[in-house]
Amino acid sequence: MSDLALAPVRRALISVSDKSGLIERGRQLADAGVEILSTGGTLRALKDAGIPAKDVSEVTEFPEMMDGRLKTLHPRVHGGLLGRRDNAEDRASMSEHGIPNIDLLYVNLYPFEETVAKGGEYADCVENIDIGGPAMIRAAAKNHAWVNVCTDGADVDAVLAAMGEHEGATPLSLRQSLAAKSYARTAAYDAAISNWFADQLGNGAPAWRAFGGQLAQALRYGENPHQKAAFYTTPETRKGIATAKQVQGKALSYNNLADADAAFELAGEFDPSDKPAVVIVKHANPCGVAVHDSLAAAYEKAFAADPISAFGGIVAMNKTLDAETAGELVKIFTEVVVAPDADEDALAVLSGKSNLRVLLTGGMPDPNQAGWLTKTVAGGLLVQERDTAMIGLDELKVVTERAPTEAELADLMFAWKVVKHVKSNAIVYARNGSTAGIGMGQTSRLEAARLAVRKAEATAQEHKWDAPRTEGSVCASDAFFPFADGLNAAAEAGATAVIQPGGSIRDEEVIEAANKAGIAMVFTGMRHFRH
Repeated sequence: MSDLALAPVRRALISVSDKSGLIERGRQLADAGVEILSTGGTLRALKDAGIPAKDVSEVTEFPEMMDGRLKTLHPRVHGGLLGRRDNAEDRASMSEHGIPNIDLLYVNLYPFEETVAKGGEYADCVENIDIGGPAMIRAAAKNHAWVNVCTDGADVDAVLAAMGEHEGATPLSLRQSLAAKSYARTAAYDAAISNWFADQLGNGAPAWRAFGGQLAQALRYGENPHQKAAFYTTPETRKGIATAKQVQGKALSYNNLADADAAFELAGEFDPSDKPAVVIVKHANPCGVAVHDSLAAAYEKAFAADPISAFGGIVAMNKTLDAETAGELVKIFTEVVVAPDADEDALAVLSGKSNLRVLLTGGMPDPNQAGWLTKTVAGGLLVQERDTAMIGLDELKVVTERAPTEAELADLMFAWKVVKHVKSNAIVYARNGSTAGIGMGQTSRLEAARLAVRKAEATAQEHKWDAPRTEGSVCASDAFFPFADGLNAAAEAGATAVIQPGGSIRDEEVIEAANKAGIAMVFTGMRHFRH
């Protein structure tokens, strides 16, 4: 069958839960001479608008029942969708049993994802699992050689446009694309349902696991220009990059989105009802993080932590962006700014940098909200829970002769939040609510500690400081020190306190080194690897 093989549209079945645009599209189909079959509320809406439509029950000769659960699951419906127009036996069967051709199916599914997102009760979620809709969609998509299957209004618009060009018919290429989209839609719908059931049962490893998403944006390319890429959103309603509205700037790239997500997730660790926090990320790793009494001051501290790396970085914050902070942001080249919101004066300042991408998410991500993360490997998927764990002050175990001071404890907790979001092996030095040096993604913990110091020293040279800010800092390690050498490197850098998980067979050796250096050390009993 050639790409331009035309199939006439003479009869349509319409049954939609989302009725936006229904009347306009229904009227256009009727005006084009298409007979409309419909059900329930869709039928009533069409008739109330004066659009001629026939109840599906007139075709099936079977009443709608069970509160609408049973209405289209009938051979005269599915036969009309599945019958092959060029198959003599199919045509004979349809004629014998009074099965009419259905050339266009317009169905959007019961709002299961929306019901779950709104926190619907178990019974409400179950009731919003569509059965007839997916069955009809799959049948129509299989018979795309003759049938147009539409799962949203835009699909119907495409069919109407094609009918206008081809005297009431549509080309095979359109029907193929609609079929492909439809199978993806039902797959994503079933994935949402199966994952919801797994969550209800507390099953983190069901026998089959499926994930699906809706295209949010086709991207120019992936990590590199030779790689194709796209951005899809999932049913999860957590505030973040997927809920963001881009209010200015160039189109977002794959790397922009990945880095913006990393920055905003870290910003979400800092309670917006407490102090303002600013995070600067480069290549998915934080290079400067700070909290302060004002957002502008927090940005200045975060930028000062590593001004070299901050150039061309991603900036995220936990408060509404104001004009003062915006004025600081535009002083250097920044790729993306992510905030829960921004005031008009701030947007006016940022507008002077037309290429700067500005994302407003409408809220902060909840660091305690459970969810699933996926990563592809050859031939499979790795799936794990989001790392929502965070230790409290009262859960810290002091293991050294000297306990941390109150000021050290504040910086230790700050550094522990940051190190959770640094690629492992990770070391973070912090002082006075700001990062002082970050060592990330190293193959040994000792090298991570040394790298953090080298970056602090480079920053000190950039600022012409007398000494790097690791002097008098605290140190956080995302996993235990396997040897005392990493702890000694922190002591040599000037750290006065350390936070780490503990649990090494050489813990006593590390504790002894801390005591010898006069360092206070606490164990969390929890690690935060990030690969």
